Amino acid sequence: MSRESALVKNTIIIAIGKICTQFVSFFLLPFYTNVLTTEEFGAVDLLNTLVGLLLPIVTFQVEQAVFRDLIEIRHQEKEKREVVSSAFFSVCLQCLVFFIIVLLAAPLIQNRYLHFLAANVIASIFSSLFLQIARGLGNNVSYAFGSFVSAASTIGFNVLFLAVWEMGAAGMLLGTLLGNIVCALYLFLSLHLYKYISLRSFVSRIIKKLWEYSLPLVPNAISWWVFNASDRVIVSAALGLSQNGVLSAASKFSSAYIGIYNVFNISWTESVALHLNDQDGEEFFNRMFQKALGMFFGMAAGLIAVLPFVFPIMVNEAYDAGYGLAPILILASLCNCLIGLISAIYIANRNTKAVAHTSIIAAFVNIAAHLGLIQFVGLYAAAVSTLASFGVMSLYRLYDIQKRYFKIQIPRPFLLKTFVTFSVILAGYYLDSIYLKAAAFLLAVLYAWDLNKDFFFLFLGKVKDKMVRR
Repeated sequence: MSRESALVKNTIIIAIGKICTQFVSFFLLPFYTNVLTTEEFGAVDLLNTLVGLLLPIVTFQVEQAVFRDLIEIRHQEKEKREVVSSAFFSVCLQCLVFFIIVLLAAPLIQNRYLHFLAANVIASIFSSLFLQIARGLGNNVSYAFGSFVSAASTIGFNVLFLAVWEMGAAGMLLGTLLGNIVCALYLFLSLHLYKYISLRSFVSRIIKKLWEYSLPLVPNAISWWVFNASDRVIVSAALGLSQNGVLSAASKFSSAYIGIYNVFNISWTESVALHLNDQDGEEFFNRMFQKALGMFFGMAAGLIAVLPFVFPIMVNEAYDAGYGLAPILILASLCNCLIGLISAIYIANRNTKAVAHTSIIAAFVNIAAHLGLIQFVGLYAAAVSTLASFGVMSLYRLYDIQKRYFKIQIPRPFLLKTFVTFSVILAGYYLDSIYLKAAAFLLAVLYAWDLNKDFFFLFLGKVKDKMVRR
């Protein structure tokens, strides 16, 4: 199987497990915004945000190191058992330390959701570790189905706890907890991890090696939390939980977009790590990189252009203040996609220190811009600061990677078409003219088609070939 075919196959397998449930979750947004007040929605979002902050701090991002190591030892049984066992017992010890800290701090923290926070962190740690083990072992089917099980069970529990038992924010948090537990149990059994885990296979030298790779990723993960989550904390503190609920609802569109990218990025990172050092690795990267750019830029243009028509349908009118934020957050997510695509080169070269360095710089840009703007533009400071920091990071990493490794090719005609298209689409979005909005949507369709028509015909040709062979 060719490298391109393997990339497409892995992406499709993972997409089946993740995109369908993510879309179901996205289309449940009207349900969530109707049954939860803006304050409850903001509280749930804030707690999930804090879970995202604590995960890398508790685990040292060791699950990412496990994935990277397992890629290279997939056919070496003894080494696989040592890596999985060492990582598992290390994570267990780290969770125990975290649990003790929470117990000691509980009397000082008066919050009725603290127990949900601690439980969600621990459940998320094990589901994340087992998912990365599945990836590292090359078992993308289990990875995809594990993601599906997690999302589907979370959605099912949320509907039960919110619509039937009317548990409010606590019900949504409990649903997330149970979803992670179900995912971890499924992967533990389906991957037969009990065969890989034993104290005899625990090797302290391997833990040291894993931490050497993963520890630089901790400040990187915290920096990403700053991008994605500090806005929530600042808005909640300065403007209130209700305004954070509005921001959370507005960000659901960009979250759906980045969710699709994350599906692709799972197989993209693996493909680059496996093939970047091939004889034609640089050519392979640039060829696939340009195809990925066309796909995600076209998707972003279409999403912004269609938003004026779907936002009033998808979001309760109590959240209308988020309408103007949505396209800014989508552009920020587009910059995020660009960052992820080129950062796979760092991961392939095991240069996690460079990843951390650039992330920290951009995180400071995010916080400084948000704090500086919030008193002047209110809620818009969150979206603008996120766009600014992602933009800075994407440009810096593009420059840094080209200086360290090789030239990344972005055709000038593509840049010109993109600038014109997005200018018209944004004008249509913010100006009160239904005709301009319709023209912007048509332009977005033409732009996406122009960038992706070759890929579409290639995909269609492969489908026809398979049908003929049958």
